[in-house]
Amino acid sequence: MGTFAKPCSCSQPTRCPHPYFIRYRDAAGKQREESGFRTQDAAKERLVELYVRKSNTPASKAELIRHYGQMRFEEFVGDYMGRQRRLAYGTAYEYEHLARNHLIPELGSRRVETFSPMVVENFLTTMDRLGTPDPTQFKVYVLLKTLLLDAYRKGAINEHPLQDVDAPQYEAERAIVPTKEQVAGIKTAAKHDRFSMFVDMMAGCGLRNGEALALNVNNIVADDVYRVTEQVHYRTKRLEKLKHRKPGEFREVPLPRSIREGIERFVEEYGTTEDGYVLRGARAKHMNHSTINYIWYRKLPGKDVDIPDGMSIYGYRHFFAANCLAHNIPITDVAEWMGHKNIDVTFRIYRHLMPASIGRAARLLDRGLHDFAA
Repeated sequence: MGTFAKPCSCSQPTRCPHPYFIRYRDAAGKQREESGFRTQDAAKERLVELYVRKSNTPASKAELIRHYGQMRFEEFVGDYMGRQRRLAYGTAYEYEHLARNHLIPELGSRRVETFSPMVVENFLTTMDRLGTPDPTQFKVYVLLKTLLLDAYRKGAINEHPLQDVDAPQYEAERAIVPTKEQVAGIKTAAKHDRFSMFVDMMAGCGLRNGEALALNVNNIVADDVYRVTEQVHYRTKRLEKLKHRKPGEFREVPLPRSIREGIERFVEEYGTTEDGYVLRGARAKHMNHSTINYIWYRKLPGKDVDIPDGMSIYGYRHFFAANCLAHNIPITDVAEWMGHKNIDVTFRIYRHLMPASIGRAARLLDRGLHDFAA
């Protein structure tokens, strides 16, 4: 069942103030040790508790604990990724990138059962010493936490691997939003009609890059409604399901009249594919991210165009959110139209764009109090 003793050399150990420690073997056959028991009875009770737990652990579970505990961390990462059937393609790619470039070089050969809070702390210190950017540190830590908690739940790690760990802190930068004039100026400088149409769908309807590239006239389900059903994936360059959606699911977004009329003019001049897709490449069915990136990173730099410092292509989507919030459209609606997984994402990114509400609230409340006597 296990043993108990005191680490001291006192002549009367049963009466000395030093605490007892216990040794035992867990369900995986690994020898463990715990300390801090003030009396023999406390040590014995703990051993009985552990024995009962071990006795009730099926042989198959014990073998599973032993299997994962002795696995190299690099192998465990591969095993974990292979079990994630519902992980989005982009998320899986990012996980593999972070693991390959940050986790595996430092921790790949370590056995899973040997992870402890100290090991995690030392790894975080190493990332800091190597000058890993704060956003990357935060993402790597989140992935490491996910992996280790999975191992802990399986029993492969005996103690909680993140107990009292000082996690990296990262405050996301505020969204950089172009003005209406800047959006128009960038479209003019690009001198590329398909790029302009792409910009209109992002800035006018809040579509993601790949969703805008999949623009289809058949998705105009009403004069003022566009149905977002798919995206051109940035890596596969093929049509795929929407982010945070199952195959076949969609969302509907407002379609401003100026954007609808812009689509109609574009289709009248350039036409569409047989199945209604608008943004076609020269030799491909769909214009893809490579064309957009070429215009943004190679064609526009050096031109006389006003682009806000730090703005990315995603700034057009930020423009849509800012435009909505500036016109007092509820942030819950904005979150739904933009396809965010939950409203916390929308609030975190765009809270600073919401009009100041305290003064406005005071004026509105005052209307309801107007007839009150002083």
